[in-house]
Amino acid sequence: MKKIVILGSGCAGTMTAVGLRKKLSESEWDITIIDNDEIHHYQPGWLFIPFGVYTAADCQKPKREFIPKGVNFIFDEVVGVDPAQRTVEGKRGRYNYDWLVVASGCRIMPGEVEGMMDDWHGDIHDFYTLEGAQALHEKMKYFKKGRVVLNIAELPYKCPVAPLEFIFMADWFFKVNGVRENIEIELVTPVSGAFTKPIASRILGEIAVKKNITVTPNWDIAQVNAEEKTIESHKGEKVPYDLLISIPPNFGAQFIENSGMGDPLCFVNTDHFTLRAKDFENIYVIGDATNVPASKAGAVAHYESETVIENIIREIDGQEPKSTFDGHATCFICSGYEKAVLIDFNYKYEPLPGKFPFPGLGPFSLLGDSYLNYWGKMMFKWVYWNMMMRGVELPLEQQMTMAGKMRHSLVTE
Repeated sequence: MKKIVILGSGCAGTMTAVGLRKKLSESEWDITIIDNDEIHHYQPGWLFIPFGVYTAADCQKPKREFIPKGVNFIFDEVVGVDPAQRTVEGKRGRYNYDWLVVASGCRIMPGEVEGMMDDWHGDIHDFYTLEGAQALHEKMKYFKKGRVVLNIAELPYKCPVAPLEFIFMADWFFKVNGVRENIEIELVTPVSGAFTKPIASRILGEIAVKKNITVTPNWDIAQVNAEEKTIESHKGEKVPYDLLISIPPNFGAQFIENSGMGDPLCFVNTDHFTLRAKDFENIYVIGDATNVPASKAGAVAHYESETVIENIIREIDGQEPKSTFDGHATCFICSGYEKAVLIDFNYKYEPLPGKFPFPGLGPFSLLGDSYLNYWGKMMFKWVYWNMMMRGVELPLEQQMTMAGKMRHSLVTE
């Protein structure tokens, strides 16, 4: 019997396992997922924990609940891969494969920034881990006065819109608590504006201005001085804080470095369109583990899974993989006050205003905040647990299209 091994059972690995199991005969193909965590985390929900919207229980379910019948789940920590021998080394055993899918996600590395660990989860916090989000909730409950600074250390990082969501939600949270006038909010970012794409950056930056949020662009962090409560750039510029929300450097899994399979940040060199590993045979990479220039987000992993599943089947059948992944990303950005902004883009086209998914009808507005967008965002948790993770086809699902998007009037502004 031939073997497919999937490293990781987050959303990317789980969706890939579900899709492959539907298409491959159980009598011919053994499919195995290897992971060292029994709990599946709804990571988009972590952002809402600091504001008391979600709890940890809202964002967790047993992983085995989503592993389909006919797929093996092995609880083990992967420490290495030998692509030449087609083996995976775990702490508990060794596993052979004919095809390998790397879906091992990424991790935050606060220790990569000098001084950041000196006051980690004291006055320096994150919301990119469950523990961090819970600790930040306790900190924010009674925060009444001072400077809240959100710093993005470097690119790439998981879920690029999350920092914007956080500062917009923080504006709302402090306003509801009656303390907003005593609190400064500042986004300090290495990119040239509020977002990486020009039109979206301008529109989202305007939203920040209306909320009295400062955006400090082109800022390259060198160190944190926990005693004086400042972050310092390589140019010697300093930004003071009372509460620092950090998006630390993001790295891929440690076993990728151990195996000599990754770049300096432990991301696997991946074909941008087929999602096949560039340097190794019979390996595909999906989700946050790739080095493709697409967002590291669950919606992107969903689109990627369609390409990975199709291309593994094609190669099994002796065909060349197809270049079908176009960098598609669809993201809701909560803007506070029960409103949200929706952006939809790919490698070729940046986020543009308009209506999605139907031209002129929507029902969702692109690059404009609305109540309907917010409820679309809040419905996503149900869709994630009950449809995406179970391989149910999503309603209104389509590839990126220019239909419904107003391009020319904004490009010339």
